Amino acid sequence: MKVNAITLRSGNVIDYNGKLWVVVKNDIQQPGKGASVAQVEMRDIRTGNKDNVRFRTQETVERVRLEQDDYQYLYEEGGDFIFMHQETFEQIHISRDLVGYPAAFLQEGMIVEIETFEGEPLSVQLPDTVTLEIVEAEPVIKGQTATTSYKPAILTNGEKVMVPPHIESGTRIVVKTEDGAYVERAKD
Repeated sequence: MKVNAITLRSGNVIDYNGKLWVVVKNDIQQPGKGASVAQVEMRDIRTGNKDNVRFRTQETVERVRLEQDDYQYLYEEGGDFIFMHQETFEQIHISRDLVGYPAAFLQEGMIVEIETFEGEPLSVQLPDTVTLEIVEAEPVIKGQTATTSYKPAILTNGEKVMVPPHIESGTRIVVKTEDGAYVERAKD
């Protein structure tokens, strides 16, 4: 749908020069002379490249709507992840590159949100946190205080995480999926 450039907000997705862009920032600038302009900072959804574009306020741009659906993670096959739509039960193959770093935290049966445009997957959003068990942790060093130091530990998925000294092997912890940071000990 066509919208005026001045009405764009952060997070809106537009079709500009045949590419999909997400609006990062939109500033309305009013010079001393002449008409106002909209200075739009945007990021290409597929490549991640950023661009700054200046639109006249009366200019229109094509705003697109992305579909956001819940999918269940099934399994990995040849570098692709297989997800199943929760309502239609259709399966979709998504490359490891599109999922990115959070792929390490995918668990069988996990529900994720996949954004698509005209059937093409653009992004995969995992839950904010997951609960995993520590399989290996360094022993506590006497005299360490919990507030000043963390020690390395290895999770069941093979990822390394820094945890407080009181956390030991076999402990279940909550971890952020976006960066693998320790959140808290899991409440069993």
